Amino acid sequence: MLQLSFQMWTDQMQETLNSKKKGDVAFRQKEFRDAIECYTQFVDAGTMISPTVYARRSLCYLMSDMHQEALNDAMQAQVISPVWHIASYLQAAALAALGMENEAQVALKEGTTLEAKKNATAAQK
Repeated sequence: MLQLSFQMWTDQMQETLNSKKKGDVAFRQKEFRDAIECYTQFVDAGTMISPTVYARRSLCYLMSDMHQEALNDAMQAQVISPVWHIASYLQAAALAALGMENEAQVALKEGTTLEAKKNATAAQK
C-alpha cells in the first residue's frame, strides 16, 4: 500500500513539473495564453510553490492585458519570496497598467531598494 501511494505521489509531482516545463516553453515562445494555462495547472496542483511560476504567469497576464490578474500573481510571488525584487517590478508594471501611478512608484522604489541590497550582498561575497 505504501509503495502504491508513493508511486501516486511521484506521478503527481512529475505531472506538476511537466505543467511547469510546458508553461516555460510556451512562455519562451511568447504563447502567453498557453503559458497561463500551464502555469495555472502547476499552481492548482498545489504540490509545489514557486515564486518564478507566479512571476512568469504575472508577466503573461501583463502581455495579455489582464492587469488585475498580473498584480495578483506579482503579489503572490512577493508573499513567497519577500526579498525578490522582480516581484516588486512586476507589481509596479501591473499597477501602472491599472492606472495606479502612486502605488506603482512605491512598488518600483521598493524593487530598486531590494535589488540594490541583493547586489551589495553579492559584491561582499
